[in-house]
Amino acid sequence: MDNRSSNANLAQDLDPVVAFDGRQSAVAAEIQRGVCRSLRVLGHSVVTELSLANGRRADVVGLTPSGDIWIVEIKSCLLDFQTDGKWTEYRPHCDRLYFAVAPDFPCHVIPDEAGLMLADRYGAHLVREPAEERLGAARRKAMMLCFARAAALRLQLHLDPGCGFEI
Repeated sequence: MDNRSSNANLAQDLDPVVAFDGRQSAVAAEIQRGVCRSLRVLGHSVVTELSLANGRRADVVGLTPSGDIWIVEIKSCLLDFQTDGKWTEYRPHCDRLYFAVAPDFPCHVIPDEAGLMLADRYGAHLVREPAEERLGAARRKAMMLCFARAAALRLQLHLDPGCGFEI
């Protein structure tokens, strides 16, 4: 009898993926975790589900050691990509915009100007770099403050769950 599948299921049960706000599908949450792990390996600081000034929420925002801002838009399936055209609204808020998808996603539909990552629950592989469009100073400062405040508030909530605020 082959125990590999049962061992894989056991390993996944011991390594749960927790969605930040419960709104993501299980597939999206796994992709998000893999992307975050890979960005951390690159030395980036990461915040998930970050509200932007235009009212959109970025799935993953990475802050590089040199201060560049990356946004990663997660697509859990082709239908998710086809029904969600808001990705262009993330572009003015980052230096680089990526899509992260599962390895079996039909990658030919991802726009050429966007970067591409293949991800699972354990990590992500950078397939294609995006076109880089540098942020202006004012937008960069606004994004840095947004990122810093979100990270600090989430840390405070983690350290003191009864602190009296929600994010």
